[in-house]
Amino acid sequence: MKRHKRIALVAHDNRKIDLIEWVEWNWKILSEHQLICTGTTGKLVEESLRKKVTREHPLKYKIKKLKSGPLGGDQQLGSLITEGNIDMMIFFWDPMQQQPHDVDVKALLRITVLYNVPTACNRSTADFLISSVLFNEPYKPIIKDYSGYINRNIDQVKTE
Repeated sequence: MKRHKRIALVAHDNRKIDLIEWVEWNWKILSEHQLICTGTTGKLVEESLRKKVTREHPLKYKIKKLKSGPLGGDQQLGSLITEGNIDMMIFFWDPMQQQPHDVDVKALLRITVLYNVPTACNRSTADFLISSVLFNEPYKPIIKDYSGYINRNIDQVKTE
């Protein structure tokens, strides 16, 4: 991770307002980093930041918008994580409503754990992430070595 982070922003429909409020509250900090958003969230973040950005505080990076989560955006984001192109994820998910793409959401969260990507699923954790002394510093996360799993004897697995 370099000093300038690549931050994924994702929110379910019932949490988009919360995420936009959080983005507006932290817009100066976020303007120094690349934002990668799924679908409608990206459009809302872009509209929100356009109101905040000034000549004194321009956005350093263009917001990258992926497809909507249920239309493949979650998989696109997962792919970016596996390629090492996401440094952290802020994902305001709705714990009170089942999503038609729940399996995609679970897979995305699994990938963030697998690749040791700092992930905030609520506002408090997002606040802690961006206020950490590590946030504006280079950081090298430790990735678990899964070579033993990858190189295991498949014949032995079949018989177990």
